[in-house]
Amino acid sequence: MKPESIKYISLTIVFIASLALTGRLVQLQIVEQKEYGRESDKNSIKKIIETPARGLIFDRSGNILVDNRPSYTFIITPYKFDKTLTAEIAKQLDIEPEYILSQIAKATGTNKFNPIKIKRDIDFKTISYIEENRDRLRGVSYQVESIRSYPNKFRGSHIFGYNSEISEKQLADSKEDYYKQGDLVGTTGIEKYYEKFVRGEKGSRLILVDVNGKEIDSYNDGRNDEKSKNGSDLLTTIDSDLQEYAEKLLQNKRGAIIALDPRTGEVLCLVSKPDFDLNIFVGSPDPKKVAGLFADANKPIFNRVTQTKYPPGSTWKMMMALASLATGKITTTSTISCPGSFQFGNRVFEDHGAYGSINVVRAIEVSSNVFFYKLGVMLGIDNYHDYSEMFGFGKRTGIDISNETSGLVPSAKYYNKVFGENKWSQGLLVSLGIGQGELGVSPVQMAAYTAAICMNGMYNQPHIVRRIYNSTTGQETPLVFTRRQIDIPQNYFEAVKKGMYLVVNGSGTAKNIKSSEYDLSGKTGTAQNSNGNNHSWFVGFAPFDDPKIAVCVLGENAGWGAQFAAPIAAALMVRYLSGNTKDIYNESSGAEIRD
Repeated sequence: MKPESIKYISLTIVFIASLALTGRLVQLQIVEQKEYGRESDKNSIKKIIETPARGLIFDRSGNILVDNRPSYTFIITPYKFDKTLTAEIAKQLDIEPEYILSQIAKATGTNKFNPIKIKRDIDFKTISYIEENRDRLRGVSYQVESIRSYPNKFRGSHIFGYNSEISEKQLADSKEDYYKQGDLVGTTGIEKYYEKFVRGEKGSRLILVDVNGKEIDSYNDGRNDEKSKNGSDLLTTIDSDLQEYAEKLLQNKRGAIIALDPRTGEVLCLVSKPDFDLNIFVGSPDPKKVAGLFADANKPIFNRVTQTKYPPGSTWKMMMALASLATGKITTTSTISCPGSFQFGNRVFEDHGAYGSINVVRAIEVSSNVFFYKLGVMLGIDNYHDYSEMFGFGKRTGIDISNETSGLVPSAKYYNKVFGENKWSQGLLVSLGIGQGELGVSPVQMAAYTAAICMNGMYNQPHIVRRIYNSTTGQETPLVFTRRQIDIPQNYFEAVKKGMYLVVNGSGTAKNIKSSEYDLSGKTGTAQNSNGNNHSWFVGFAPFDDPKIAVCVLGENAGWGAQFAAPIAAALMVRYLSGNTKDIYNESSGAEIRD
């Protein structure tokens, strides 16, 4: 090849190489500058998600029931974390190394670039450990969060409920992109029911960091930051003094108390015992303590106010009376013979006494079983079911708290399913007439039913939260709850209320709780229990002429209604009406009266 040809070929190769190199430089420095600039920013900028403080919870007088306190949360960024440090960190945090590794393993895809929460409410010793070893603890840090505190003299476990870390299933089922691994979510109580209001809105901060992850300064003077917004506050209907008193009345007992303002359906107090300390779930809960709560044979997590499903016993007799009056099976003056027993088919159903021919008012006063045995048969299963539903039984009340049973009101359809088409006996109606049999109700249903009776058929949906207040905007949102009039003539309610008045103030089964200051009215009940002692019930209201409180008390395996439930209910009503100043409770005041 001629020298000239070699020269031209060489120049051509050099030219092409130079052109390619120049093109690449143009691509890197001009075309892809923005993209690589962003990648560079990622390496030096840390995005911190700011979790807002949950909304506060107040009682009806404006006192704080559930507050927040600042705490430090230990976090790890999986992408930067050296797993050889796992054992050291686990020892520092007093947790299992496997837990740390399992949390890191959950962070897949882009989530490995985001900090994950390992332990909440760490102490100052741990913070010092992080700061002193920051150069070698890459991907390890902490952040400030708020956690719940309860500045009360009572627990309110089943009212407030607790928060827990969101589960993988909840994350997978969530239809919104709000929650991330490690976030807290309302799990029970009003914390769960009003979660979307109390959780607030997350924010974020961009922080410049060095190669060791040490924070240098805010990025772009914070102009790209998004400020978090605290959750809305809940203004509840709870009377703190009454709640504290009610919890003391059930201390070391098993049962439930709920009191309502019958005019509105507002819950004044709500107690389920045994209960638990909400602080167990604050910060980083001890797994053994949490497991112990759920394994406890006394079921402290179980809300006996809303989840219990027991026969109501004789407290059901007002419902039977009203249904029978409304359907024309009896009138307020008609009488039924109550000789002390009632035979239906081959079976004899006993009473606690022989009362002769009595009307509905007297039947409620003395709690005659025979009277209501006969009403059960007279009323029929269809009327029985339909009128029970009118008073809110067989369905949830809609109380603004998580986990509520609908109970059970038997119907012809139910019995056909259980026993076969038309293969069940009308004798089942005898037991249903006195609140026994397959019937199952909850204390919240019984309280709402009692409130409706004393308000002449005005049924108000029970509720715990009155208003929602946004502390950021100052906007207050009132809540609307259902109220409806039960279609039964007022004079029938008057007759039933008179019977309830005489239960306490006449010769009835709760004469032991008569008050010299306040006109208390109510009805005792004893529910048979095949698995142990009977359950004790009492429902009542006061004052008689101008009801301001309606109450239901349930004592699990506590015997007769007059012995256990009635004295507690009376003490609660007197306490409230006296402005939370009087304490008349005497545990030994229960009368030996059957109901």
